[in-house]
Amino acid sequence: MTHFSGFPARMQFTPVPNLFFSSLLPRIDDIVELKVTLHIFRAVYSKKGNIRFVTRDELLNDRSLVAGLRDGDKTTSEVLGEALKMAVKRGTLIHLVLSRDGAPEDVYFLNTEADRKIVDKIKDGEMALTGLKAGGQSQPDVDIAPPPDVFTLYEQNVGMLTPMIAEELREAEKIYPGDWIREAIAEAVKLNKRSWRYIERILERWLAEGKGDGTYRGDIKKSSGKLSQQGQGQIFRR
Repeated sequence: MTHFSGFPARMQFTPVPNLFFSSLLPRIDDIVELKVTLHIFRAVYSKKGNIRFVTRDELLNDRSLVAGLRDGDKTTSEVLGEALKMAVKRGTLIHLVLSRDGAPEDVYFLNTEADRKIVDKIKDGEMALTGLKAGGQSQPDVDIAPPPDVFTLYEQNVGMLTPMIAEELREAEKIYPGDWIREAIAEAVKLNKRSWRYIERILERWLAEGKGDGTYRGDIKKSSGKLSQQGQGQIFRR
């Protein structure tokens, strides 16, 4: 074992989301996948701008990463490729194959809400990356994970998930579509009204008056004992 001399007084730091430690790290059981994931955090967050990604070639040229990618007789490229596939399958990364001067280029984004929207725009041709364009050969491991469940979303954006709030969310899932709950949370956060009561009022208003996307209360098939409808869309609590 090579001895580490310790951290200096002044040094740079890499931001890592708290959710990485609570939800992702316990699931990673491959040391190479973990190394690659952490290096990608560093590579992505060291870049400037709203659109941040890393390419496979960038990773292969990262000396500190490559130094730790040793696995028997496999080449560095093979070891890296396997780790990237695991990270994509796990949902940590989003993989796109774009074209650079007619040659395919592997591009990796972190699987964040903002980057998922960017990836969708790239796929639809609404956005292009400098020097890269859609048209590379598609890969079977291109996978965008589904959005987080409402419990995780609430905890990430609103506050601590107490047993009482968790029960409220479970009841809400029986009444409203999951997309409604996620959008209500997003609207509350946008208005800096981070409370379950405010989110609940948004949902009740949409159920009573209809939602701006053309979905109305009559389209909701779910029901529970918590809310009932009577007369002209009147809502009352039992």
